[in-house]
This record gives sequence, C-alpha cells and structure tokens, in this order.
Amino acid sequence: MSEKMKVTIGDIADRANVSKSTVSRVLTGVTPVTEEKRTAVLAAMAALDYKPNVFAQSLASGQSFTIGVLTQNFGSPVYDIILRGVLLGLEMTPYSPLFADGRWQPETEQKAIETFLDRRVDGLIVIGGYCPEEFLVETARHVPLMVIGREVAALEAHCLNVDNVQAAYEATRYLIDLGHRDIAHITGILAHEDAAQRLEGYQQALTDAGIVPNPDFIIEGTFRRPSGAMAVEMLLMRARPFSAIFCANDQMAFGARLALYRRGIRVPDDVSIVGFDDQPDSAFMTPPLTTMRQPAEAMGQAAALALWQLIQGQETAVPPFTAELIIRDSVARHH
Repeated sequence: MSEKMKVTIGDIADRANVSKSTVSRVLTGVTPVTEEKRTAVLAAMAALDYKPNVFAQSLASGQSFTIGVLTQNFGSPVYDIILRGVLLGLEMTPYSPLFADGRWQPETEQKAIETFLDRRVDGLIVIGGYCPEEFLVETARHVPLMVIGREVAALEAHCLNVDNVQAAYEATRYLIDLGHRDIAHITGILAHEDAAQRLEGYQQALTDAGIVPNPDFIIEGTFRRPSGAMAVEMLLMRARPFSAIFCANDQMAFGARLALYRRGIRVPDDVSIVGFDDQPDSAFMTPPLTTMRQPAEAMGQAAALALWQLIQGQETAVPPFTAELIIRDSVARHH
C-alpha cells in the first residue's frame, strides 16, 4: 500500500491544525466551514497528496455524486450529440455520469432506471424512449429527473424538446414555397411522438396551402437508413409521381438519396430532399442535405444544468428550443 493511501483524516487535521470534524465538513461540503479553515485543510490535503474516497464521501454526505443517464441506441448520431451536451453540462458540476442504453424497449428502460436508483444516483436524465409516463412520474417523486426529446404532461417543467410540429411544418412549407405540391413524407416509427408530430406538421402545411394530403405519399420508416431506401422503392412502385421527399430524420434521407441514385433519379434536379436533425454527415451528403437543425447539444447541456439546480433544491426553468432550417443543395425549385 502506498504512503498516500495511508493518509487519514487525523493526519490532515494535525497538519492543518484543525479538528477531525472540521476536515470531515470540508470533505462532505454539507456544513459551512470558515474560509481560513477550509483553505488550511485543502493545503494539508495537497501537501499530503490525499485523494478523497468517493465512496466514503457519499456515505458521509448522503450523496453518490453520480447522475444516471438513460439514452437510446448508443451510436445514434443525434442521441450521441445530446449525450455530448449532457457531458459538457455535468463538467460544470461535481457529478459524474453513469450510462445505460434503453434500446427503445420499455422493459429495458425501466430496468435501467431501477438499477440507477439501486445505485443511489443523485439525479436522472432520460433521453427519448417508450418508458411509460406514469413510471417516469413516480420516479420523479424519488429523485430529481429531467427528460429530453419527449413530452411527459405531468413533468412538463422538466422536459426539453423542440416543437416538432412547427419544425416539420416549416420544412414542408419550404418545399411548397419552391413550387412543390406532390411531396412525399417518410415518417419515423409512428408510435414515437416525434414521428407523429412531424407527420402532423407535414400534413398541416399541405392543408394550409390548399393541398390535400395523399396517403400514397406517406410511408412509415424506422428512423434508420435502410428504411429510407425501402420507402423510396415503395413510393416508386405506387407509380404516383412526386417531386420532393420530406424525411423525418437525416438517416432516412441518406437511404432515400441512395435509392434514388440507384434508380437514376437525380437530386435535386428530379426529386428534392429535406431531412431533419442536421447530423454531422448531412453537410457531406451528395448533394449536401437541406435539413432542420435540432439544438441537440444545447438541450443536453441545459438538461444537465437544470438537473443540478433540482438536486440543490432550486426551481428550474428550461428554455424553449426551436429547430432551424439549414438550406444546402438537396432542394431545387419545381416548375
């Protein structure tokens, strides 16, 4: 055992010329200590190369200094950007994250949350998912909780999301304003509220422009690239000409672009494409993808900082988030 591992609170107290209880108060941060004594204790810890035992600290303070973060599908571009924001936010706090992947399966998500609670996390961040609302509401009664990317009515003040209806409306309206009327829509999984809301925005934009939404132009995808390609094949099989496609995320837009290329259909000359998310690869698609940008990193960071406020017993007010149309080269005016 190294010398620094043998350093005790008594050693620090002796060197700082304070009591052991004063050292404990500095380590836990639960009870205020005069600045003079705190400085002396910290100097003694540095001189003795003392590293606090996090487990011992958690026992003393009643806090684990950990945050449970439940995401969906590790490697998913948008969710990984949200996670990056969460990490940036937590860097500004004393808390460290523990991660779990819910894989869009309610049972897996609930089990992960229960595991986090068993590990005595000080707070939870839940990103997306299908976990029942009542389970999240009950969980929030036991531990501070923030939700990103979905709406939970009873936890409205603790949810961060973009207005998906308005964003999809804006994307579709952009195509309409450029002369497109036969606009197809590749949805996400419609059981997912984001996908349902984006479908609603698409249909509303058409209706407001005097265009009757055509069920033949709506194909349900899975948010993944292959489903975008498959949806284009299904649209072509229906033999109803379309001049544009609004995809519920960029992943499916990539798949749609590939399917059109394989059929010799040019983008944007023959068919225009608009995506949703503005994931990093979107600017490097051929042609670069016009898409709705979600402030994913900012949402993750805001959730982490809001959670810290909740843990400290403070009220938290999350800012509204809106998507932004990023115009690139995948849309052309239709004549």
